[in-house]
Amino acid sequence: MVTLRFNEVTLLSKTNKIWRIILLLAVGLVIGSGLATYHDFRHAQQIRLEFAKRDHRPASQVGGFTENEYHELAQLEYHPGSNPVILVNHGRSTLNPNSWKEDKVVYQQLDKMHRASGSNTAFLNSRNHANTSLRTAQVVQPTGWHDNSDGNLVYNRGHLIAYSLTGGIDRRTGQFHAGALGDQDNPRNLFTETDFTNEILQTYYEAQVRHAIEQGKHVIYQATPVFRGNEQMARGINLQALSTDGTLNFNVFLFNVEPGISFNYQTGAMQADRNMRVYVPTYMNENDSDDRSAGDGNLRIYGHYTPPFANEPRHYYRVN
Repeated sequence: MVTLRFNEVTLLSKTNKIWRIILLLAVGLVIGSGLATYHDFRHAQQIRLEFAKRDHRPASQVGGFTENEYHELAQLEYHPGSNPVILVNHGRSTLNPNSWKEDKVVYQQLDKMHRASGSNTAFLNSRNHANTSLRTAQVVQPTGWHDNSDGNLVYNRGHLIAYSLTGGIDRRTGQFHAGALGDQDNPRNLFTETDFTNEILQTYYEAQVRHAIEQGKHVIYQATPVFRGNEQMARGINLQALSTDGTLNFNVFLFNVEPGISFNYQTGAMQADRNMRVYVPTYMNENDSDDRSAGDGNLRIYGHYTPPFANEPRHYYRVN
């Protein structure tokens, strides 16, 4: 039989006591962390509910870009040297936070001139952030499209709803389908956009949406190319987004312009124009983009749009 001396018993008792304290502290930390997480969740949920209550429209009314706004913006002319971004409704979205029910994208059909001219509206959460390394080159030629030539990068296949925001979205139905790649080569989601507007202006706002869903927010995001009359190339694009807690909220119109280039918007044809200086907003950064292929996987891009005014396109070389 083993007999423990008094000092050994005391040491064992102290050791057990220490382990009990450690265990209690660990359990306390777990419970405390769980309570804090639950509190944060409840607080965020309460904020969403309080924000949504301020909008009395039924969930069936998504809101967003209006027909009057469309026609007013279609008549605007870009003046060289001016800001290519215009605030619409003082920069505040007119989307309805109550309309977010599930993650999906509502794609509009092409119009009678085969243009993607309607408002595509995305209801997004964190699982819609697509893996951009899985993108492939696109071949769809939207109205007004011309191949880039002479090393000047002018034309992009611009997504209405960015590839990076359409993870798991079935491009035919717009419904979420686990495992589906992001939206690519979808005629209902592409229009002829300049490289500058796509890669400098639009990606800045797409990045805001992407960061919001990465933080667990629910976001409604709407994009509407704006055409004048029966022109084949859009004059610009309206972007607006609203998170259901109101922390993300923007509404802008981006002119579809390119430094050093003027366009015949009726056909999309371009010509060099040394007078076309475009203001580069200093808060925008082309590194915000995670859609860098310009719709063509065979292009390698170099050069930058230099703020505060750019007066020539970026450049490219083609690889096989």
